[in-house]
Amino acid sequence: MSNQFQLFKRRRFSAMFFTQFLGAFNDNIFKQALILVLTYTAASQLGVEVSILNNLAAMLFILPYFLFSALAGQIADKYEKSKLTRFIKMLELVIMAIAAVGFVFEWYALLFVALFLMGTHSTFFGPIKYAYLPQAMKEDELVGANGLFQMGTSLAILVGMIVAGILTQLSQSLYWISATVLVVAVLGYLAARYIPNMPAMQPDLKVNWNIITTSLSTVRYLYSLPFLFFVILGNSWFWFYGATFLTQVPEFSKVILHGDESVVIFLLTLFSVGVSIGSLLCKSLTKNQVSLRLLPFGIAGLSIFAIDLYFSLSSLNINVNNDVLLGIGDLFGTSGSWRVFADLFFLGFSGGLYIVPLYASMQAYAPKSHRARIVGANNIFNAMFMVTSAIFAIVILNSLGLSLPQLFLVTGVLNIAFGTFLYIKLNKHIKHAVIQTNDEITP
Repeated sequence: MSNQFQLFKRRRFSAMFFTQFLGAFNDNIFKQALILVLTYTAASQLGVEVSILNNLAAMLFILPYFLFSALAGQIADKYEKSKLTRFIKMLELVIMAIAAVGFVFEWYALLFVALFLMGTHSTFFGPIKYAYLPQAMKEDELVGANGLFQMGTSLAILVGMIVAGILTQLSQSLYWISATVLVVAVLGYLAARYIPNMPAMQPDLKVNWNIITTSLSTVRYLYSLPFLFFVILGNSWFWFYGATFLTQVPEFSKVILHGDESVVIFLLTLFSVGVSIGSLLCKSLTKNQVSLRLLPFGIAGLSIFAIDLYFSLSSLNINVNNDVLLGIGDLFGTSGSWRVFADLFFLGFSGGLYIVPLYASMQAYAPKSHRARIVGANNIFNAMFMVTSAIFAIVILNSLGLSLPQLFLVTGVLNIAFGTFLYIKLNKHIKHAVIQTNDEITP
C-alpha cells in the first residue's frame, strides 16, 4: 500500500484504531484529572502528602499489568477478538460510571478503585489490539499499521492530558470530568461495534486462571524464543526510557526553564509529535518490510539527544525575578531554549524509529497460536521496566544527589550500552526466528 493513511478506508483497520485511540484517550483524561484533583484538592482534605497520593495512583494503574497480563493473553488467544473487545468496552462504561460517582461525591477511595479497574481494562485490551493487527493486516500493511497505532497512542496520551487540564479549570469541573469520561467510553464502545469478526487463534486452549503460575509459564515460554525475548526487552526499555524523561518534564519545566503550565504542555507536545512523525516514517524508510534496519538509528538518536539535552539544559542561564514563571512565548526569545526544544523533539522522533520496528517484529515473528500471550508477556515486562524507571530516577536524584540534566546524561549513556547489547542479540537470533516462522507458514 503506497500511503498508510489509506488504511483508514479499511474497516478492519479504522474500527480498531479508533477503539484503541479512544481507550488511551480516556485512560489519560481520567488519570491526569485524578492526579490534578489529588494534587490540588484531595491532599489538603485528607491530610496526606501529594507525592504519596500520586505514587499510590501510579502504582494502582500499573499493578494490573503485573497481575493479569498473562491471563489476558490466554483469553485473547482463546476467544474471537471483536466480541471480546466489545465486552471489554462495556466494562469500560461501567468503570467510568464508578469513576463519575467518585468524582461527583469526592469519594477518593472509589476513585482509586476505578483507577485500578481502568488499569485492568487496559491490561486485557492490550493483547487483543496487538494480536489483532497481524491477523487483520496484509504483510505489506503491518509496519504502516503499527506506525499509525503508535502515532495514535502518542497523540491520545497528549490530548487526554491537555483535555484533563482544561476540564479541571472549569467551574463544576468534577461534573465536566465525569460527563467527558462517560461520553468517551460510549464512543469507544460504538467504535468497537464496527470491528470485523476475527477468529480465535487457539479456541481449544484451556485457560489457567491462576495468575501466578500463568505469568511464570508465559515468561518461561517467551524465554524459549530468544529473538522475541530480546524484542520484548527492547520494547520495555523504550517504556523505561520514556517514563524516565516524561516524568521529569513538569519539574525541569518549572525549576530549570522557570516555565508555567503552558511550557509543560508544549514540551510534552514536542515529544509526542516527534514520536508520531518518527513512527509514521518507518513505513517508507523500511519500504513496507518488517525489518530492524532502523533500530540502530533509533538507538543512536535516543542517546545523542539525551546527552545533548544535558549540555543544553546545563548551559541555560535564565534570569527571572523571584518566583515569576515564564510562558512559552517568553521562552521562545530566551537564548538556548530552542536547542532544548529540538532535543526533546528529536528524542521523540528517535523513539518512533526505535519502537515501531520492534512492535512489528514482535507481531510478525510470534507463533500465531501464542501471539496474544506473547503480547501479555510484553506487558508484564513493560510494567516491570516502568516501575524500575521510577526507582532509578529516585536513586539518581535523591540517593546520589545528581541533577535532572545529569539524570538525562546517565540515561543516554546507559542507552548506548543497552542498545548495542540489544542489537547484537537480535541480529544473532533473527535467522532462527525467520526459519521458525516459515516452518509455521509452510503446510
